[in-house]
Amino acid sequence: MDTYIENLEWRYATKKFDQTRKIEAKDLEKLLKSIQLSASSYGMQPYEVLVVKDPEMRQKLQPVAFNQSQITEASHLIVFASLTSISEEHVDAYLDNISKIRDIQVEKLNGFKDMLANTVLKQSASDQKAWAEKQAYIALGNLLSAAANYKIDACPMEGFDAVKFNEILGLKEKGLSATVIATIGYRSEKDVAQHAKKVRKNEKQLFHHI
Repeated sequence: MDTYIENLEWRYATKKFDQTRKIEAKDLEKLLKSIQLSASSYGMQPYEVLVVKDPEMRQKLQPVAFNQSQITEASHLIVFASLTSISEEHVDAYLDNISKIRDIQVEKLNGFKDMLANTVLKQSASDQKAWAEKQAYIALGNLLSAAANYKIDACPMEGFDAVKFNEILGLKEKGLSATVIATIGYRSEKDVAQHAKKVRKNEKQLFHHI
């Protein structure tokens, strides 16, 4: 536990990455597993994750991300793309997955299906989109925590044009929209931000024990 907290103290939103260092496949697999195992409402995971390594694709994305250097300098770019709406087909696919993994008849999940129908499916399209985006942010948090644990640097980023990202990555046709992105890799020795003291609310300001 002490090491975990120390690693969280070590992490920061990396501004400049070492372009000569790439994340090894085995380490990338661990980071992606942390995303896969992330908590989400009802366990539905209403998002998909793009792992962008291709330099040419990242060159296309950089101008619509305010030309931030992390987009092309980091080892990988992670794009969390949320569903723009939730349909009955999404619910059925989720229930089928539960049925297969837990080896139970899908008919035995009808009660759960009714609950989802009366909650998620009854939301307006805008509320469904907002709900899906919140779930993607939970997954982002898991990624950042895991990256710190493995001493891999990361930078969560909201500074990008989602519409342009969707066009370049072909997300709209899939019913998805880029919600938040993160660059992962290893910090450059020239990144002065790594030496800045972490600024957070103190315990008295942040926590209220009732």
